[in-house]
Amino acid sequence: MLTNDYVPGAPSWIDLGSRDTEAAAAFYKAVLDWDFQPMGPEAAGYGMLQLAGQTVAGLGPLQEAAAQPAWTVYFETADADATSEAVEAAGGSVRFAPMKVFDQGRLAGYTDPGGAEFAVWEPAATKGLDRVGPGALCWTELYTPDGEQARRFYGTVFHWDFEDMPLPQGSGTYIVASRAGGGQEGSHGGIMQLAADRLPDGLSYWQPYFGVADTDALTARTTEKGGSVLMPPTDMEGVGRIALLRDPEGAFFALLTPAESMS
Repeated sequence: MLTNDYVPGAPSWIDLGSRDTEAAAAFYKAVLDWDFQPMGPEAAGYGMLQLAGQTVAGLGPLQEAAAQPAWTVYFETADADATSEAVEAAGGSVRFAPMKVFDQGRLAGYTDPGGAEFAVWEPAATKGLDRVGPGALCWTELYTPDGEQARRFYGTVFHWDFEDMPLPQGSGTYIVASRAGGGQEGSHGGIMQLAADRLPDGLSYWQPYFGVADTDALTARTTEKGGSVLMPPTDMEGVGRIALLRDPEGAFFALLTPAESMS
C-alpha cells in the first residue's frame, strides 16, 4: 500500500487548487479535521493542510482564471527534467516546466494522453508528505476511457509494475499500479477504465483517496457541508468501504475505510 518512504515513481504529495482557499480549508477541517497553516506572503496564498501537526496535503489558489478546482497528485522523481522528456516522448505534454520551490525541491506539471493532469516532485529539503494512511492520502486512482493507453504511458514514464484484477460480475479489469520492483506491497494506485460519457468532458483525471475510520459518517458530513456524492458508501470485497465525492467547489476525492479496520 501507499507509504511515505519517498520512493521514485510513488505518490509523494497532493495539493488542492481552489477559488476560495478559506472556504476550502473550512470544508476539509469539518470533514477530515485538517488544519490549514499558511506559508506566508512569499508563498502567494499557498499553505499546508495538517493533521496532528503532520502535513497531509497542500492548498493554494488557482493559478489560471480558466482552471477548475481540483486535487493534483504528485509522483516523486529524481530528475524532473528527465521526467519532462519522458512525458513528451510517451505522448503526454508539459503544462509547466520544472521550477524550483525555494530550497524545498522542484516541481513540474503534465497532462497525460487521456487528458489527466498530474505533477512530479523532485525533493530537496521537503521529501514529501509527513503522513499517509489513516486520516490522510491512502490510495490514488486514475479514471480514463483507455486503460491500456494509461498503462503504456505511466509504465514508460515511471516504470511502474502492473497487475490486472477482475472487477465483480465481469464488469471489466482494474489495473493495480506499483512502484518498480515493489510488488503488491509497493502498490499505490489503480487505473479504472470508464466510458467517456462518465468522465467530465470525456477526459481522464486522478483522484485521491483519504483513509478514514467511518466512511458513512464522513460522507454524511460532506453533504452537510455543501459537498456532493457520486457513489454512496459501498463495500468492496477485500478493499473496504468506499465513497466517491466532490467538495463544494467540485474537486473530486474519495474516502476509504480499509477492510482490515472493519473486522
